[in-house]
Amino acid sequence: MKKILLLTFLIMMTMAFGQGKMELVSGDFQALKDQKEVNIEFRFDNVLFMKENFTEAQYLENRKEDVLANPKRGKEGWKQWIGEWERYKKEEYINYFAKGLGKYYKDVIFKKDGSAQYTLIVDTKWLFPGWHGGMIVMEAQLSGNIKLVEAGNPSVVLAEVQLNKFDKFIQSKEEVMEYGRIATVYESAGRYLGREIKKSMK
Repeated sequence: MKKILLLTFLIMMTMAFGQGKMELVSGDFQALKDQKEVNIEFRFDNVLFMKENFTEAQYLENRKEDVLANPKRGKEGWKQWIGEWERYKKEEYINYFAKGLGKYYKDVIFKKDGSAQYTLIVDTKWLFPGWHGGMIVMEAQLSGNIKLVEAGNPSVVLAEVQLNKFDKFIQSKEEVMEYGRIATVYESAGRYLGREIKKSMK
């Protein structure tokens, strides 16, 4: 059973690259060959949401209305929801991405606010947070780019990966809330990228 699951996972990974959901559009990752640490930077400032391309402010206003309209949640429910949303943005998304990178490429420590020679910049342009309907889950989708740059001179881009409605193919307990599903798609993107980095080092 484990072999079947592993085979399915590897097939899905191949499909993710083959269908253009994650593409290396320029450069390579050879600069990381002798590195022990790489910085990670997240850019989440101008991201758009949903098929309608809502701004974050518009998306959050819609979610606020939904939560407040639910008698089981109300103001306290919204306070908790928006608190978690901000925490995930500031801390968890980058942590999940780093976790994903380390799944297959274990030779380098990836972390926020490091002092490494190189930085991976994850610039999110668009998100579909997905939805949770009991037994059925629509996974989150992510568009944007990931650049490997010189930490001291970010204008020097060594590699760029494009994400095009990238969606996850990994199991996770973080399925119920939007920020959990988004965190999982970042972890998944990290896994696939880590695998590609590892392959490029051979």
